[in-house]
Amino acid sequence: QVQLVESGGGLVQPGGSLRLSCAASGYIFSISDMGWYRQPPGKQRELVAGITSGGSPYYADSVNGRFTISRDNAKNTVYLQMNSLRPEDTAVYYCNVRGRGGLSPFDSWGQGTQVTVSS
Repeated sequence: QVQLVESGGGLVQPGGSLRLSCAASGYIFSISDMGWYRQPPGKQRELVAGITSGGSPYYADSVNGRFTISRDNAKNTVYLQMNSLRPEDTAVYYCNVRGRGGLSPFDSWGQGTQVTVSS
C-alpha cells in the first residue's frame, strides 16, 4: 500500500505564492505520472497539473503560466509551485501518484490540503 502525505497549503492574499509538496511512501517499485487535482467549493474535482515519468509537465489552461509542477524521483515527491494566486484558485488540493508496487499497479490519493486565496 502506498501512502501520500501532502503539505504546504494555507491562506494567502491574491497575487501571493504557495508551494505544495506530496511525498509517497510504502512499497514502490516504480512511479509513472504524478499530479495535482483540486476541488473548489461546490464543484467537481479537476486536474490542475501533471508530470510524466520522463519529467514532461502538463497544465490546465486556468493555471498555465502561473503554476509549475516538478518531481524529485529520489524522494518520490511531487511539488506544485503556485504563483500569482487568484481567489478562484481557492480549493482543496489533492495529489495523485500512479505506479507499480511490485507486480501490482497503484493509484493513490493524498488526504487533501486547503488553499485559500483571500484578502
